[in-house]
Amino acid sequence: MEKRIVITGLGTLNSIANNVADFAVALQAGVCGIKKLDLFDTAEFRSQTGGQIKNFIARNYIPKDWPIKRMSRADMISFAATLEALRDAGLYPLPDSLKEEMGVAIGGGSGGLLEAESFYIELLKKGAQRARFSKLSTIYCASSADRIASGLGLAGPKATFMTACSAGATALGYARDLIASGQAAIMLAGGVEPMCRITYAAFNALKSVDPDVCRPFDKNRAGLSLGEAAAIMVLEPLDAAINRGARIYGEILGYGITCDSFHMTAPDEKASGAVRSMQAALKDSGLAIVDIDYINAHGTATPVNDITETKAIKEVFGKRAYLIPVSSTKSMHAHTLGASGALEGIVSMLALQHGFVPPTINYQDSDPQCDLDYVTSGSRKANLRTVLSNSFAFGGNNTTVIFGKYTGREARHG
Repeated sequence: MEKRIVITGLGTLNSIANNVADFAVALQAGVCGIKKLDLFDTAEFRSQTGGQIKNFIARNYIPKDWPIKRMSRADMISFAATLEALRDAGLYPLPDSLKEEMGVAIGGGSGGLLEAESFYIELLKKGAQRARFSKLSTIYCASSADRIASGLGLAGPKATFMTACSAGATALGYARDLIASGQAAIMLAGGVEPMCRITYAAFNALKSVDPDVCRPFDKNRAGLSLGEAAAIMVLEPLDAAINRGARIYGEILGYGITCDSFHMTAPDEKASGAVRSMQAALKDSGLAIVDIDYINAHGTATPVNDITETKAIKEVFGKRAYLIPVSSTKSMHAHTLGASGALEGIVSMLALQHGFVPPTINYQDSDPQCDLDYVTSGSRKANLRTVLSNSFAFGGNNTTVIFGKYTGREARHG
């Protein structure tokens, strides 16, 4: 019998909530976290808005006995989300017996670039002799996984994924495989992405950012809204979770990964990579198209992406595509890049647990090329058994994860 991998803990900080409980409420209420940024000066950019974690004070989340002096913003928010996930799973303080076989898989992108930018500004002002080069100690993207592992004393597998906007989703799938293959007994998996000037400037230079708020699938959509977040899950085998009496949110039923081999920033116009990603996830899960109850779309609100993803969903699901509710929660928490797949994994878990489809907010005018059942008039109550979540990234990196509701020892799909 195949080993079933379940999710027993969740942790997040993002632009609409700084914990999972508040995140569930905000998602159902359709809260918009896309507002004017104050983390750095945006006056010279095409846009000034984004999904920023406001008023983040590390010591409100990380105990005083944990050193944070050399931690980047990415390190701190991911560590804070990790501690919430462990507490949620009933594993904090972490038992010594788990440390040797517990691992970490994190998706990311910018890493400590915000701190690198601050160092460069300091270098220009003070000169090389007075600039503090120690600020560069955590600029690398893998620092967050390193901090989590070393801080908790973990000796299991450790990996960082940098596949752009699919990184967080890929980390979840990889973590599932490590447990299923017996290479880890339990995994911390997710993603982290901080706001920084370089990333913000790059997307503005591409003219892919909406100066106002993003409007996925809307006829007049003008681009994405950039955001930041940390999202961490605790993954473990079903039998281990049952034996220790853990609360089980749901399970990872399957995932698929493909590559477009088409363009550095644009998706394949034929949507072949997205199609194959969803098909691979369905095959891995053993589910049929009739088993999918909700699609958490990549839904970036760029003109090309939304059309391409809609086309892909139609090709995979045929006539049933029009019967499956679809939404993009990026309209609320913005596009959190390397963290987005993991953050939307938490969205999927909360939707399954609370029985609702989160809305696509800011939607006003329908696009004839985007004609699926997009949930745009508030959240929708629904008895969900499965959620398919898409993450399609620059470079044609595609990952689809299928999550299932856990309803008992023997029930797989509800």
